[in-house]
Amino acid sequence: MKKSLVILLAATVGLAACNREKKGPGGLLYTIHHSDSKDKIKEGDIVKMDFVQKNDKDSVFFSTYENGIPQVFPVGKKSYAGDMNDVLYLFAEGDSATFKLNLDTMAFYQKQPKPEPFKNDKYMTFTVKIHKVFKKNANEPDSVFHKRANEYFQKDYQTTMDNMKKAEPAKIKAYIADKGLKTQTTPSGIEYVVVKEGTAEKAVTGDTLMVNYTGSLIKKDAKGKYKVFDSSDEKIAKEAKLQTGGRTFGPTKMVVGGSIPGFSEALTLVGKGGKVTVILPSRLAYGEQPIPQAGIGVNTPLAFDIEIVDIIKGKAPIAAPPVPVAAAPKK
Repeated sequence: MKKSLVILLAATVGLAACNREKKGPGGLLYTIHHSDSKDKIKEGDIVKMDFVQKNDKDSVFFSTYENGIPQVFPVGKKSYAGDMNDVLYLFAEGDSATFKLNLDTMAFYQKQPKPEPFKNDKYMTFTVKIHKVFKKNANEPDSVFHKRANEYFQKDYQTTMDNMKKAEPAKIKAYIADKGLKTQTTPSGIEYVVVKEGTAEKAVTGDTLMVNYTGSLIKKDAKGKYKVFDSSDEKIAKEAKLQTGGRTFGPTKMVVGGSIPGFSEALTLVGKGGKVTVILPSRLAYGEQPIPQAGIGVNTPLAFDIEIVDIIKGKAPIAAPPVPVAAAPKK
């Protein structure tokens, strides 16, 4: 047998072994997809990782990839064999793995029912990527360790924010290309397409408008669709499985200057009866203030389809309503 073939077979066997599901304590199941064989995570370490949380039906309940920000947290002492901390002890920096926490074991030791979204499931499944394991130096005082960790992760977070902002123009350009839009650009940086001009008279700051709108993210979800996070259209809201809380659909009262900057400006782009599609850079949307219930992360560009139903001239009321944001989609 040729040497190259022997090496190939060895590599294949090694990969298969790495991806074989193993049994752990407390009914835990885990599969290590990739391992750098470094020091394993220990109690007290601070971990930075991305993860996707699913149920037995493979439905995603949470993903750090949606907002592009890995989670950072200290690893605690295990409460029972097979709990969240116990499984992390199996991994090291650079590892990627999938593990299944046994929910019956969790319920038994915590003396509580299974979490509501998982009440009919046997496992809570996580697929993780361990980016960083920040460890305490030998004989290092806790205060020094935590100060050092805080400085490191603050700097790391700022780097993440800067990279996200730098990536925005490319994301917006890709969305425009995918949608086949021929946009114009306002001086502030809004990309827009006038679908219908409407009347010549347009709204200005202080005017009140009746508006139909739909807001969506410009990043495709796991199903290859652009997620709708809010809509005044009942049909669209139901299709997006938004939790509407008994809201009234149809034209919604908006005030120019009473919402996020980009949306307020968008209201002035067409007249009564007009329709416009806008793509807002994050600095004209919610910036670094996420709206988790709507799936809007930090530095997230947004797209809106807007129809101006009516323009009521005059001074805006003191308590101007913001752009409504529906609750998270139903699972």
